[in-house]
Amino acid sequence: MLALLNIILPVFIVIGAGYLALRARLFTQIQADALVKFAANFAIPCLLFSAISKLDLNAAFDPGLLTSFYIGATTSFILTALIARHLFKHRASEAVAIGFAAFFGNTLLLGLSIVERAYGAAVMQPTFAIISLHAPFCFLIGITTMEFVRAEGKSIGKTLKTTLKTIFSNALMIGIMLGFAANLSGLPIPAPLTAGIEMVARAALPIALFGLGGAMVQYRLTGNLRDTALICVSKLFIHPSIAWLLATQVFHLSTDFTRAAVIIAAMAPGINAYIFANLYNRAQDTVAATVLISTALSIFSASLWLTILGT
Repeated sequence: MLALLNIILPVFIVIGAGYLALRARLFTQIQADALVKFAANFAIPCLLFSAISKLDLNAAFDPGLLTSFYIGATTSFILTALIARHLFKHRASEAVAIGFAAFFGNTLLLGLSIVERAYGAAVMQPTFAIISLHAPFCFLIGITTMEFVRAEGKSIGKTLKTTLKTIFSNALMIGIMLGFAANLSGLPIPAPLTAGIEMVARAALPIALFGLGGAMVQYRLTGNLRDTALICVSKLFIHPSIAWLLATQVFHLSTDFTRAAVIIAAMAPGINAYIFANLYNRAQDTVAATVLISTALSIFSASLWLTILGT
C-alpha cells in the first residue's frame, strides 16, 4: 500500500498545491489559466511530438490495444448517455453531455503522470499510441452525436466540417501530427531543435498538474450527485473493466500493453469534458462537479487498478 501511495500521491500533491496556491491567493486565476494555456498549447504538444516522433509505430499501434481501450470508452459513453436519458429522464442533449464526461478521460495530465511513475519507460509507447487518437476519436463521436440529437442541429456535412476544423486546429493535434510526420518521413531532426523541444516537454506534466489544481478552484459541487455518481462509476470502473477483460481474455496483450490500456482507461473525466458541456450549454454544473469529485476519487480507483495489475 505504501508503494502505491508513493506512486500516486506525488501527482495529487502537485494538483493540491495548485489548488491551495489559488485558495491562498498566492496565485491569481489569470496566472493559473496562463499555466494551463502554456501547458496545453506549448509544453504538452512538445511532449507529444517528442514521444511520437520516436515511437515504434508497428509495435505501439497494436489493434488489440486500441480496440480494448476504445470499445471500453465507447461503451461507457453509450451506457451513461442511455441511463441519463431513459432512467434519469434528462433531455437527449443533456444525456449526451453527461455521457461525454464518461467518455473523455484525463489521459494526458493524470494518465501520463501515473503511468510514468508506476511503470516507467516500458509502458510509455502504448500509452502514447492511445493518447494520440484520444482527442480526435472522442470529439468526432461526441460532437457528431450531439448535433444529431439537437433539433436545431446542422447537416451531417456541416457538422463533420466543424468537428474536423475544431480537432485539427488544436495545438495538441498539431503536435501529434508533426510527430507522426517526423516519424514516418525518417528525416533527422537537428540536435539543437530536439534539445529545445525536450526542455519544454520536461516542464509539461508538473506545470499542467499545478495548473489543473488551480483550474479546479472555479468548480463548485452544485451538480446532480446522482449524475455525478453515474459518470464516476462508468469512467473509473466500467471503462477500465472492459479494457481489462478485452486485453486479457480476448486479445491476450502483453503485461505492458494491458497496463497502458487499463490505467489510461481508469482516469477521471478531463477538463475537455467540461469544455464540451459548456460548448453546448448542457449539464455544465454536473460535469464541473464530476471533474472535481472524480479527480479526488482517482486516488482510490487508481490504487485499485494498480493493485489488480500487479504493481
